[in-house]
Amino acid sequence: MNRIRIAALSCIALLPITPAAPAAVAITDVSIVDVEHGRALAPGTVLIDNGRIVSIDRPASARIPESAQRVDGKGRFLIPGLVDMHVHLFNNVTKRPPNTWAFALFVANGVTGVREMAGMPQSMETVREWRHAFDAGTLIAPRVLAAGVVGYGTSPEEAVRHVDEAADAGADFIKVFSDVTEDAWRAMLDASRRRSLPLLGHVPAGVPLLTAAVAGQRGAEHLMQAFEACSTIERAMLDERRGLAGDALVARRDAQEARVLDAFDRRTCDRVARELAKTGQVQVPTLVLAHVESTRHDSASDPRWKYLRADERARWLHAVATLTPEERAVAARRWSVAKKIAASFHEAGVTLLAGTDAPMPDVYPGYSLHDELERLVDAGLSPAEALRAATLASANFLGNAGETGSVTVGRRADLVLLDANPLRDIRNTRRIEAVVLDGRLLTRDALDALLADAEKAAGGS
Repeated sequence: MNRIRIAALSCIALLPITPAAPAAVAITDVSIVDVEHGRALAPGTVLIDNGRIVSIDRPASARIPESAQRVDGKGRFLIPGLVDMHVHLFNNVTKRPPNTWAFALFVANGVTGVREMAGMPQSMETVREWRHAFDAGTLIAPRVLAAGVVGYGTSPEEAVRHVDEAADAGADFIKVFSDVTEDAWRAMLDASRRRSLPLLGHVPAGVPLLTAAVAGQRGAEHLMQAFEACSTIERAMLDERRGLAGDALVARRDAQEARVLDAFDRRTCDRVARELAKTGQVQVPTLVLAHVESTRHDSASDPRWKYLRADERARWLHAVATLTPEERAVAARRWSVAKKIAASFHEAGVTLLAGTDAPMPDVYPGYSLHDELERLVDAGLSPAEALRAATLASANFLGNAGETGSVTVGRRADLVLLDANPLRDIRNTRRIEAVVLDGRLLTRDALDALLADAEKAAGGS
């Protein structure tokens, strides 16, 4: 058993939950948020048993078993569990233990599902252990709905080998990064198709956004290459990158960023957006990342700082301390342009999904998904559309809308009970009264206790 797996399992053993089957739960007289149509339905009683929603009835006619846990939903709103479509549970570069400290923060914030974006082949065994422990009821954590393995390659042959290794290890998709050459990326795309795995992640720095979308890269993160595509100088920038690979390619892209941002053109972006929508490629813009980078402050003064593991605190402090004034200025400009690009894409019908890149510096697991929903609204989405981006739209993309993503009879009971209507104000997704995780009721008191344990485990402030 490798070191990463040992560390992960040690954390699992310390989590305060018993494997006993959960009792039935009845949430009475609650307004159900229909995320598909963006409306709050008339109050009903939602009965949950054996991890599933088994009935939704009018309160007067609902039959509730005597043994069921009752939750008063009057004046409250029930939404599907939230999904963060871009998180990092592994630390491949630093070789630190997995970020299991983040599990409590996700759940306490109503994030019941995540997509892991950068595992290695050996990471998949740990993911399977987490999934098994979750299913057994011995782990309080979000479901790992999908886990990708990073695809590298300095040559097409090496890229194909990495795809095959990832597929053999049980990856759900292949994650590509910016430093991959176009030849290696195309080989990776072909190999992914052969192994029936989607290729997702960064659009490589030498590949135009629309080229990647038309060729079949199913998803893109952080608006990579969208900044160039929405500028008037995309071709000139790519010409300057020709012949470069690896770190040199990424360094050239980064050196060009200020010019690219200054050349943003809304008319060009709208044209690109319309073409992008035709391809069906989804975008996970991680607007919260651009926003925190533009407003970065003294991280240790944040009240959520106390939940971070010591090694994570050190990493965040170093990242903030090394920022130059020039980098801060570019970050502010990046946020402004990112918001405009997301607005253009949304208006054209490009599917936007909610993801955060947690735990990047100042991007707190769980909490940051609510930040992302607010940033999506800043970009022009309605509260209903932003909520859909973190629930049903993610389920549709992952191919499990028949299991999750809506408050519907037969769906998994991963739910969040709110004290106010999120369709009126997206900030109301923070007003969490309870979370139902795989049919298990976690009241506000239980969620607060979970956070208290997380603070204790991290060593406090």
